[in-house]
Amino acid sequence: MLRRLQSRSSSVGGAPTRGPRSATTRAMKMHFCIPVSQQQPDALGGRYTLYSVYLDGFLFCRVRYSQLHRWNEQLRRVFGNCLPPFPPKYYLAMTTAMADERRDQLEQYLQNVTVDPNMLRSDVFVDFLKRVQLDTFGITTKKASLDVFLPDGRSIQADILTSDTVERVLEVVSHKIGLCRELLGYFGLFLIQFYKEGKLSVMKKLADFELPYVSLRSSEVENCKVGLRKWYMDPSLDSMLMDCRAAVKLIYMQAIQDIEKEWAKPTQLQRQKLEALQKEDNQTKFLELSQEVQHYGYMQLDPCTCDYPEPGCGAILSVGNNEISCSITLPDNQTQDIIFQMNRVKCWQVTFLGTLLDMDGPQRTLNQNLELRFQYSEDSRWQWFVIYTKQAFLLSSCLKKMISEKMVKQAAENPEMQIEVPEQGKSKKYHIQQSQQSESQKDYSSFRPRKSKIKIAEVDCVLGNIKEEGL
Repeated sequence: MLRRLQSRSSSVGGAPTRGPRSATTRAMKMHFCIPVSQQQPDALGGRYTLYSVYLDGFLFCRVRYSQLHRWNEQLRRVFGNCLPPFPPKYYLAMTTAMADERRDQLEQYLQNVTVDPNMLRSDVFVDFLKRVQLDTFGITTKKASLDVFLPDGRSIQADILTSDTVERVLEVVSHKIGLCRELLGYFGLFLIQFYKEGKLSVMKKLADFELPYVSLRSSEVENCKVGLRKWYMDPSLDSMLMDCRAAVKLIYMQAIQDIEKEWAKPTQLQRQKLEALQKEDNQTKFLELSQEVQHYGYMQLDPCTCDYPEPGCGAILSVGNNEISCSITLPDNQTQDIIFQMNRVKCWQVTFLGTLLDMDGPQRTLNQNLELRFQYSEDSRWQWFVIYTKQAFLLSSCLKKMISEKMVKQAAENPEMQIEVPEQGKSKKYHIQQSQQSESQKDYSSFRPRKSKIKIAEVDCVLGNIKEEGL
């Protein structure tokens, strides 16, 4: 059956992060979705439903309703009635419509429960997700070594437990390389696919509660590794890291790599100056000059296609510094450079255009036939633009990151604004006058869903629409 993953996104969205703090007046959700559920026989001869939960397009776990129900009860004992509503139990056999409704409700629950940063960091939240991720892929808790690759291609061997989260692995790696712990939030762990000749593709930013050891082994992406990269889209935030030698070295290595990969595009004169500074190993001056280089600090996606200025055009996207920069190849092989400014993006959605037919197979990624479409103000009118890329979830995460960084900057510039800034399980609030309306308070309710044909899969499963409202 055709499966649509609608991520309705606006100037809110994404997981609350450490480091460059996320700032929102509205909740930020994660890309949790349940594109498929299966009926399984139980030991008593009955049947139960097994839900395949995906995070950012990768299979995260398979879980039963009863497990989620017990988890919700545990969360409720800690956090009370601030939790989102949980789908009720059915004591009679469910119809197909009822099964569809429950799956959609569970999906909404998983998205909404990640809103509260206090909940995200709670033991009851993290321990449950650790357990179901380990159980899904048949991995026991034991000592292990995990190679974490640095931007220059070298790896750090981290001695961890298979059940260690991203947050814990980052702490282990930071200790080994001397990175200040208070700067950990400016970096992240990513699943990265490496190719010959030094090329790479960033597949996914791992969430703090994910288990890197398990995510790497369950990804089924060829030549995939766990990599350490800076995780902010505003290049000026480099200045926050200048007092830590290890942090400077990391972003220096990444700057060199991005130039070598041609993600960043210095002029000939800039290149000569940068090469001279590199020979001197003058990392600080190198980074200062890099700020002037086109696309410095941007995330570049793999070649993809788009529908602008006409369908089927090739495109290379670079995302950062509050813009989506597109190098578009027209049908006549001419190229056209177009920049979409984030302050003119109203909302976006991610859609899966493929079919999920092989439910008995691994089926661990949704990263085929994905599109991201966004609504943009062009010549005083709103227009939809579509990008077809397997990295649609990563692109969406980058857009959210740019929005959250912009809102933090707005909060710093205007102390009277009321913007909630999640921080290490706490929330700081800045105040706003009632007469003012910040960008995060706009009405993003107008959303134009797509219509598509439904193809029934020859398998006992439930498929339907994913609606990630408010992402």
